[in-house]
Amino acid sequence: MEVTADDLSLEGPTKQYWIARAKPDQALTLVLTAVPEGWTAELVDMKLTEKEQRKLDGLRLKPGDIYRLTK
Repeated sequence: MEVTADDLSLEGPTKQYWIARAKPDQALTLVLTAVPEGWTAELVDMKLTEKEQRKLDGLRLKPGDIYRLTK
């Protein structure tokens, strides 16, 4: 999920990427409750790097869990 801040800096909007272990409509709600008010979220198709995939596998996310990816 791509999350965008409502403030625009000189470099453009601030973006974060989140993973939610839930159905798409539930994932959107879960992520929106975790980010500051005014931020928007949308489902995006993205390929994880091998390192990111190993990290997620190690987290053992349960249904309803969310995790912010750090780049």
